[in-house]
Amino acid sequence: MNLTLAAVALLGLTNACQNASAASGYEISGQLKNAPAGTTLHLAELTSSQFVERGTAKTDAQGNFTFKGEQPASAAVYQLKVDEPNQVLLVLDNKTRLTLNGDAKNLMTTYAVKGSKDSEVIQELTRSNLASKVQLENLGQRYTLASQSGKTDSLDTIKNQYLTAVNNLTARNKAIIRRNAKSVAAGFAVLSFVSPDEEFQFADSIATVQRTAQPNSPFTAALTERLAPLRATAIGTSAPEINLAKPDGTKLSLKSLRGKYVLVDFWASWCGPCRGENPNVVKAYNEYKDKGKGFTIYSVSLDDDKARWTQAIAADGLAWPNHVSDLQKWNSAAASAYGIQAIPQSFLLDPQGKIIAKNLRGPALQAKLAEVLK
Repeated sequence: MNLTLAAVALLGLTNACQNASAASGYEISGQLKNAPAGTTLHLAELTSSQFVERGTAKTDAQGNFTFKGEQPASAAVYQLKVDEPNQVLLVLDNKTRLTLNGDAKNLMTTYAVKGSKDSEVIQELTRSNLASKVQLENLGQRYTLASQSGKTDSLDTIKNQYLTAVNNLTARNKAIIRRNAKSVAAGFAVLSFVSPDEEFQFADSIATVQRTAQPNSPFTAALTERLAPLRATAIGTSAPEINLAKPDGTKLSLKSLRGKYVLVDFWASWCGPCRGENPNVVKAYNEYKDKGKGFTIYSVSLDDDKARWTQAIAADGLAWPNHVSDLQKWNSAAASAYGIQAIPQSFLLDPQGKIIAKNLRGPALQAKLAEVLK
């Protein structure tokens, strides 16, 4: 999980907690410690692909500053930045009267906003993620050191601790969003702080609230659009059919593997995280292929080069025979059917072809297979 401000920057929007009689246009005022007179602050709007600067302001001798401007369309996300390490997200519309105070040298962890409920939601989510960021980075460093020193017994323990920390963070973020489900911010917060792929039922429930509470919000529309392809791969549904060519050119359908537990694994030779996860997938296959009703893997490659695809299969020891691809990379028909926007991604199917789990990796995959293949 990427817990940087760039990830948080995909968040959202504003609620009308302002004085309805206020003049048109937003206003941000506040005071920053450790911001000498003349310190330049930058205000940029988050567009579809990047931040676009909309104005600057300078602090006075006491660190006071003021921004004023117009937000002609619907509510938007803005970035107020002192410098690269010190930047925060705000929500502005033409009724926003917002105050912000904090320490310019440690802005993300010290800033406090008032006057915009949605900006307050962003602040709470930001702090939740920052708290876990330190813990997750420490676990990542421990894992690297254990791996380099050959302490293989420690690796699974650290992985489990990492998974627990991620699950706790997700639970906190969901609780914050649930408390604010009717706010404009909630729609985009689901996309930014909770994976709709892994938390479809939760995301869908927030989308339902948003369609009633915020029917005109662009973020309600964005969330609804994002969930549409995921609906076909929600847990409990029958997995969409795939029928693509193997390396030898013959077609292999997913349905032909009914009767076994099947991991539909989307990957590619050019995907570093996929190649890094492959040893865990190989381990799971070797351990569970002959247990219970049986277990196999249906690997769908998003490659566009057949030679690189087959070389990676051999190099990573992917010994199962079920490898398919249409060599269309992100334009793969299978990727479209499953709503794939990033890899690796996987779907565990029961012997009837229903999806029973998604994106199980490392210890999580081992645990689920041990549960179903008793």
